[in-house]
Amino acid sequence: MLPSIIIPSSFNQSILHPAVFFLTGIPGLETSHAWISIPFCCLYAIAISGNGMILFVIITESSLHEPMYYFLSMLSFTDLGLCLSTLVTMLGIFWFKVSEISFDACIGQMFFIHGFTFMESSVLLAMAFDRFIAICNPLRYATILTNSRIIKVGFAIVIRGTVALVPLLLLLKRLSFCRSHVLHHSYCFHPDVMKLSCTDTRINSAFGLSIVISTAGLDSVLILFSYVLIIRSVLSIASPEERKKAFGTCVSHISAVAIFYIPMISLSLVHRFGKHAPPLVHTLIANVYLLIPPVMNPIIYSVKTKQIRKAVLKVFRFKLI
Repeated sequence: MLPSIIIPSSFNQSILHPAVFFLTGIPGLETSHAWISIPFCCLYAIAISGNGMILFVIITESSLHEPMYYFLSMLSFTDLGLCLSTLVTMLGIFWFKVSEISFDACIGQMFFIHGFTFMESSVLLAMAFDRFIAICNPLRYATILTNSRIIKVGFAIVIRGTVALVPLLLLLKRLSFCRSHVLHHSYCFHPDVMKLSCTDTRINSAFGLSIVISTAGLDSVLILFSYVLIIRSVLSIASPEERKKAFGTCVSHISAVAIFYIPMISLSLVHRFGKHAPPLVHTLIANVYLLIPPVMNPIIYSVKTKQIRKAVLKVFRFKLI
């Protein structure tokens, strides 16, 4: 059995220095962390193996060297990044009772978690644009989404997802921490860390909110707008079968958008308005936000996308021979 996080009573929290934070597992269930780690390990295994398989089949299968699957490979890459960013701290808490994390390590983890989150939002927007061109302007699809343009989009996604985080994290380093250093999650999350500061955080909050609005917020609006145009174009198709086929190509992407934005919005609302919510609520929503998209995306695309499903089955048949 694993004991709960214990901070010595002699440790004066009024003079705490931001050298160490204490991560939290599942509040109230600390003695069951060893058992709770089993489903978490299963989710991590599914996410890592599933996204790894998607990347492998897209790289090795020449028939999947198309814009739609290139963007899917970017989605799998960001999902892998999200999983690996928290794997060490999550298993450290559940298996080895290691709840401490240095301030610099916490900053580094935040960089990767938020960076991959913003990159995933950008990838979903790129995938929406891909579906828009494929349905609304299919004759120009190959000339618009060339390999060189897709590479440029990939670089732009990485730059957009990381550059804005540097000043955000530098602003965090200037804060003083004189309250409890116990975080609500098993990983470092910017709003969670910022709440522990005893200095003025209005600049940090305003800058953080502006980044979220200009990335995930703007992306969600553009994705919604692209689907308004897609629906209008599909409804103009005379054949019911063709309409069904056109909508069918969007189902996987719509599902990916939903399982990404709904947990993210829920976590943001809990941090901004759920100050009096039980710690367990914060923890559960945080874990859903981090693990459900990487787990579900490979499953959705393997089930709903015929070409991916055939490529994955081909790999398994080859291994069985």
